[in-house]
Amino acid sequence: MSPRRGEVVDDLVRGGHDRHPKLTTRLALSWLTNALVLAVVAALLSGVHTSGALSVLAAAAVFGVLNTVLKPVLRFVTLPLALLTLGVAWFFVSLLMLVITSAIVGGFDISGFWTYVGATVIVWAVNVLLDVTPGPWQITGSRRRLHARPR
Repeated sequence: MSPRRGEVVDDLVRGGHDRHPKLTTRLALSWLTNALVLAVVAALLSGVHTSGALSVLAAAAVFGVLNTVLKPVLRFVTLPLALLTLGVAWFFVSLLMLVITSAIVGGFDISGFWTYVGATVIVWAVNVLLDVTPGPWQITGSRRRLHARPR
């Protein structure tokens, strides 16, 4: 059954994040937090160019799918290298997610290796900030587990 119009917002406003939120709510919040993170990257780095809000939203969708589907596979495959490099290899896996996002989404361009490095650091920093800041975005993934109320 598909959600009714406004159900995602209603779930958040009424405190649905205290219980088990619907999949649509979790996906919408994940998408919006990715959009926020990529907008911050675009605002802070001169080497990141967007053609507008729609390109940032499209990039957020692609980035979210890549981080959900491809990144775990690459992290597993690169585990031996990550152990040898004390985790540095996984930084480049995260960087690769931005490279692929930029290649797929027209209107979202990142130019230069060091811009990718800076963008990856900013994505990490904003995610750390979101992890420690209370809010409705904490109902997805590890943020949900970190702030779950005891039963």
